[in-house]
Amino acid sequence: MGQTAKPLLIKRYASRRLYNTETSDYVTLEDISGFIQAGRDVQIIDLKSGDDLTRQYLLQIIAERESRGENVLPINVLTDLVRSYTDQAQSIVPEFLASSFEMLRDGQSQVMENLGSMNPLANMPGFEMMKAQQEAFMQAMTGNAAEAKPAASEETKEEGELSEIKEQLAELQAMMSKLGK
Repeated sequence: MGQTAKPLLIKRYASRRLYNTETSDYVTLEDISGFIQAGRDVQIIDLKSGDDLTRQYLLQIIAERESRGENVLPINVLTDLVRSYTDQAQSIVPEFLASSFEMLRDGQSQVMENLGSMNPLANMPGFEMMKAQQEAFMQAMTGNAAEAKPAASEETKEEGELSEIKEQLAELQAMMSKLGK
């Protein structure tokens, strides 16, 4: 999604300060988040070791936003992500997530159409469950929950699941707050 071919290079000094090499000034995680939201790709490199720290900092940005109440990732998605690090399915998870976000960028209505037979993962065991989770995730991301109105019997079940998710999220936020202190 980045608008330039070359990512914005951010260097992390030994003091852990982040330095924008284009503007020759120090930046914060909020600044980096703003660059990304504006369509820029970023690469964060440790100045001393040369290690790429981009993934670490992007995860930190997400964790900080989630802990402030900007909840985008439902508990079941977070749980599935944690499981993917220990499951045999680990090899398909990154590809599935990348594909999901690419489809999200292309537009939600087009995404729903593409989830059918054109998707190479459609024959994978458990695909229907992942499809349902993906649809719920995309609705949460775009705020279009009204588009997929569940049947009355499903509505009660979903309300119970939503309450459970909210409780789990509150517990996660409390744990993250304790870690931040």
